[in-house]
Amino acid sequence: MVFLSLSRWVRSRGPDRYWRVQDVLKHARHFRGRRNRCFSLAVRSVRRAFVSSTKARQAKKGFLRTLWISRIAGATREHGMKYPMLICNLVKCQVALNRKVISDLAIHEPKTFKSLAALAKRRREEGFVSALGDGKEPEGIFSRVVNYH
Repeated sequence: MVFLSLSRWVRSRGPDRYWRVQDVLKHARHFRGRRNRCFSLAVRSVRRAFVSSTKARQAKKGFLRTLWISRIAGATREHGMKYPMLICNLVKCQVALNRKVISDLAIHEPKTFKSLAALAKRRREEGFVSALGDGKEPEGIFSRVVNYH
């Protein structure tokens, strides 16, 4: 559709407004009172509802993360460990599982989770042994102890 003058283009915007109003009212159908019938009230309510739904989607991610962490922490306590120790040692072992998968394993696959906990515990013990060493000074490091002969 080609418009040769500005006045005809402005006049043709009627149907667009109708469909925009209908779209807003469609989203406002479940509201109570005049907010589901009156466009000027519905616009504000729908906009506010969309903002709160966006914030709720973002907050849901945080809630689920805390849920997964609490589930993993409870399962690690059964195996005599703490949550940070499990996660840290799994990262050192290059186990690339996120918290959602680990919590699902803790609930639905307890034997698999037990083997993950054993792997993390073994990694921790190996770290302690290597940190203690054999009691000798490492090669290439000079001590500050001065020996007078």
